[in-house]
Amino acid sequence: MKALKIPEATITRLSIYSRFLKRLDQKGITTVSSGDIAEGVGVSPAQVRKDLAYFGEFGTRGVGYNVKDLIRYTVKILGLSEPWNLVMVGAGNLGSALVTYREFKDRGFTIVGVFDNDLTKIGKRIADLEVLPLEELSRVVSEYKVRIGIIAVPDKAAQEISDIMVKSGLEAILNFAPISLNLPDHVEVRNVDLSVKLEILTFNLALKEK
Repeated sequence: MKALKIPEATITRLSIYSRFLKRLDQKGITTVSSGDIAEGVGVSPAQVRKDLAYFGEFGTRGVGYNVKDLIRYTVKILGLSEPWNLVMVGAGNLGSALVTYREFKDRGFTIVGVFDNDLTKIGKRIADLEVLPLEELSRVVSEYKVRIGIIAVPDKAAQEISDIMVKSGLEAILNFAPISLNLPDHVEVRNVDLSVKLEILTFNLALKEK
């Protein structure tokens, strides 16, 4: 991989390309062009070629890309060559939905522990996981060599939970709470605010009406 900063938008598209390629492979398609990928995911062929060029030379001019080879390359680039264990704090409706989200396992992510501080939820099961008290978090992180945590709690609890996660040894957090977290620089954080996504849609719809 070239020693330069990769735009996060490129990494996002690379993940989309990887899933698209997997669907092609499942259909028995062995070769694909940048135009095919572009049409399949809604970008330009030039964008596909530019994104892939960050990571090296792929494919053959006039022939295209070998689908299986490109899947293998994209999976390696995305760090998915080995499975990833995850932990999640928050056993409410959102947490329950995330535990059973099939795309996680399809991409190599396994939630190995669900935690909550609500005594009415502790001990109950979500799919095949028992909801554990927060005091068990450090043990599970250590036992399963977990590096990534998911926050699915109300915003008023998110900062405290993120601090506990960092103290337990987690290096990255996917935060579903609608609040910005104040964490050490070495901790990778990505926020997923579903309301913001909806508001982008409403903005664009309102714009069309003007």
